[in-house]
Amino acid sequence: MSAVPLPPLPPAPTPDEGFRPGGRSIADIVDREHQQLLALLDQLTGPDTTPQEGLAVLTAALSRHLSAEEQYLLPAARAALPNADERVDAEIAADAALLSVLKGLSEEALTEVAARVRRHVEGVGALVVELRTVATQEELIRLGNRLEIAEEAAPTRPHPGTPATPPWNRIVEPAVGVVDKVRDAVTRRPTYLTDLPEPPRG
Repeated sequence: MSAVPLPPLPPAPTPDEGFRPGGRSIADIVDREHQQLLALLDQLTGPDTTPQEGLAVLTAALSRHLSAEEQYLLPAARAALPNADERVDAEIAADAALLSVLKGLSEEALTEVAARVRRHVEGVGALVVELRTVATQEELIRLGNRLEIAEEAAPTRPHPGTPATPPWNRIVEPAVGVVDKVRDAVTRRPTYLTDLPEPPRG
C-alpha cells in the first residue's frame, strides 16, 4: 500500500514499538455520517417532522461535515488516488453549490438539498472506497482523528465563499466556526442530531 500524505502531526512511534493510534477510521466516520444525513433527510421529508429544529440541525450537520471533508478527506484522496484531481474538484464545486442552497434553508428547498446530498454521498463514498484500498488502517485512523477535531471547530452555518482547500480552509474555517457558535449560543439554535426530539438512526 502507498502511504497517504498526512497533515502535520506529532511523530508517531515506529511500527516495531507496537504502536497503533487510537480512534476511528476516517472512512468509517464519513460512511456513518453519510447514513445519518440520509436518515435525517428521510425524517424531515416524512409525514411527521419538526421542521424548524430539523432544518437548523441539518444545516449545521452538513456545514460541519463538508468543512471537515474538504480539510482532510478530499486532500488525502487527491494525494493518494491516481487521476483523482478532477473528481475532487467536482466534489468541491458540488459542496459550494450545496452550501449555497443551505443558506436560509426552507422546507421548499428540501427536495433539492436531498438530491444534492445523495449525489454527495455517492461521489464521496466512491472516493472513500478507493481510499480504503491504498491507505493503511493507521493512516485512516490518524486522518479520522484530524477529521473529528476539524468537525468540532467547523462552521455550523453555510459559508460557500470561504476557501475550500488547504492550507487556507484549515485557518479560516475554525475562525468562522467560532463566530457561528457564538450566534448559536445566543439564539439557542440546535446544531446536533442529539438536539432533536427523535434523533435519526444512521
